[in-house]
Amino acid sequence: MSAGEPAAAEGPAARLLVVDDEPTVRELLAETLRFAGFTVGVASNGAEAVAAATADPPDLIVLDVMLPDLDGFEVLRRLRAVPRPPGSGAGGHLPVLFLTARDAPEDKVSGLVIGGDDYVTKPFHLAELLARIRAILRRTGAEPAAPLAVADLTLDPDARLVTRAGVPVRLSPTEFRLLQFLLSNAGRVVSKAQILEHVWRYDFGGDPSIVDTYISYLRRKVDQATPKLLHTVHGVGYVLRRPKT
Repeated sequence: MSAGEPAAAEGPAARLLVVDDEPTVRELLAETLRFAGFTVGVASNGAEAVAAATADPPDLIVLDVMLPDLDGFEVLRRLRAVPRPPGSGAGGHLPVLFLTARDAPEDKVSGLVIGGDDYVTKPFHLAELLARIRAILRRTGAEPAAPLAVADLTLDPDARLVTRAGVPVRLSPTEFRLLQFLLSNAGRVVSKAQILEHVWRYDFGGDPSIVDTYISYLRRKVDQATPKLLHTVHGVGYVLRRPKT
């Protein structure tokens, strides 16, 4: 990892939990993030992380994947299974940034598909890590976000609630991000590359077929009613809009 001169954060301090079994890395990260203006707690293994994040949920977890007991993916699965109060964090969503020396594409896919918010590989620049943390905190609702709607399909980012014709729709974290991106660009065709960039936030050449798979999941959950809102633009991408008349 490469140190820089991180600028101090402005506004109320977000609370972070740094989870890494390497004491040097853990303390360097904690001190850097404190210098940048965050309130930081630490954990040295998966069990400590689950206990700390359950007892007092932070605004974001920096989570090493390769831990001595539970790996980071299992930690996230356990945390996602614990209900959070609707007023906490981003409407109950606990943001997680994975940190690991494993940079194989399949590892990144695994971490992001199970609900991780970003993925940084070692070695990394501290300035980049700070930028990614701040980007996640902005995305996950430091300020209230307006509900999004097309026809009778609505998505409330803060409540993490999706409804179609007034009926609640249960989505996975990835499906929710995908629908939010499509609704944010309602009426505009977005390519698979744009979806990968904004929903999975890949910094590598991700397999575009994962987009097709999740579009299919989304259609089964939110587009069974009429009118159909999610449309394929062959050779270009997808668009969420009312059907043309």
